[in-house]
Amino acid sequence: MPKRIKLCLLSSAGGHLTELMQLESVYRKWPHFFVTFRREDSANILQGESAYFIKDPKRNPVKLAINMAQSLRIALRERPAVIITTGAGVAIPLCIFGKLLGAKVVFIESFCRIREKSLAGRLLYPIADLFLVQWEELSEAYGGKALYMGAVL
Repeated sequence: MPKRIKLCLLSSAGGHLTELMQLESVYRKWPHFFVTFRREDSANILQGESAYFIKDPKRNPVKLAINMAQSLRIALRERPAVIITTGAGVAIPLCIFGKLLGAKVVFIESFCRIREKSLAGRLLYPIADLFLVQWEELSEAYGGKALYMGAVL
């Protein structure tokens, strides 16, 4: 019997999480869990879902170290087959650890990114197995494996 695929849905709280939630018709078909940071809105949105709340690094080295430890623990515990992320910084360590453990990484650049690459996009582009952008101009900026799919979310 083939192993059942587990999805990790990973993003910052706020708009990134809202965009990720728009993929419900896709992720509902599979065992899944969310990873984001805790805010009142993210806790409410994810009520009833399997969710981990981790430290938002905010480009702070101490917070990044905490996020890395939390991300490694989640990656080892859950062993997702696929990580789907809309970014931002909170997502980078878990994507890297997941990739090292054999997960496929799907990065969806935020709809608000029309011409300029995000920091998370630039950092995760080399390891992403599927890299989607929602604006043709951004596809040209990334080049290579970035796929323009129109409005994904």
